[in-house]
Amino acid sequence: MPQQILTSLFAQKSWANRELFDVVASVTSTEHAAALHTAIRMLNHIYVVDRIFRAHLAGETHPYTATNTPETPELGELHFAVAETDLWFENYVSKIGAPALAQSLAFLFTDGDSGRMTREEMLFHVLTHGSYHRGNVGQILKGISVAPPRDLFTKFLHVHEPARRRA
Repeated sequence: MPQQILTSLFAQKSWANRELFDVVASVTSTEHAAALHTAIRMLNHIYVVDRIFRAHLAGETHPYTATNTPETPELGELHFAVAETDLWFENYVSKIGAPALAQSLAFLFTDGDSGRMTREEMLFHVLTHGSYHRGNVGQILKGISVAPPRDLFTKFLHVHEPARRRA
């Protein structure tokens, strides 16, 4: 996967996360407490998996023993942490070259099983995993009659590069 498309896809991921957090923050916690809690748990799961793969990519250890935390973070705190992690990924992919993307890394999953993936595969997993679960949060929002943001690469491109709309 060329670096240019990775850069665009991670920028889109950051944008989609910001839009989704803004909509989730607009939900009334007293009226929709259970749905809001489920949405935050799902957003936290995305964050934890992002952090696990960030650690794998950086050759660092991580503190996670599962793909979610026992406690549910406060939405604003989680939004800040997600934004910081999104920025890390954007910076990472802006600097990585093809040889490094092809490098295969060994790691342990949180259940203790061994794994091996290329850096490119790990990055693609982070993208698809987050997209999948943002869709889950969108379904939660629809269930309480709140319109989720349109998490589309095409929308991102046209919002950030309006000239693409010209024939």
